[in-house]
Parts: sequence; structure tokens; C-alpha cells
Amino acid sequence: MTKRKRKLTQQEKVEKKRRWRTYMTIFINGKQKRVKRPELVEGMSAPEFIQRNADQIWLHQNEMWEDMEVDEEVE
Repeated sequence: MTKRKRKLTQQEKVEKKRRWRTYMTIFINGKQKRVKRPELVEGMSAPEFIQRNADQIWLHQNEMWEDMEVDEEVE
């Protein structure tokens, strides 16, 4: 007969949930690797959040010119 799996203690469950929230598993060269999850701001990645919510002045002050929208008015 096989050995029965034991139930996790409350402390082990908390630690498992913390690891799940902190890390994610990816495959590199056919092997599983655990890497930190990217940080999220309101459910989206930080660059995406900045791109959607930043105004032109903030982008200019932080030298993020590639994200600025250009209004070209030809007279």
C-alpha cells in the first residue's frame, strides 16, 4: 500500500499561499523554474498603468518621451 498524504497544518497552508502569491512557475529549457511575480498596480503591470494614467508633464519630467503622444498640427 502507498503512504497516505497528511493534511497541511494551518501554518503550512499560510506559507503555501504566500509562496503562491509571491512566485510563479515558468519553464526554461524544459525545466521548471520559480521566479518572482511581476508587481501589479490595480491589476495591471506597472508600465501599462503608467502609460494609461500619466499626464504629459509627468512623462516629460521622468524622461519617458517614448510614451508621450505627439499632437502634430501642420499649419
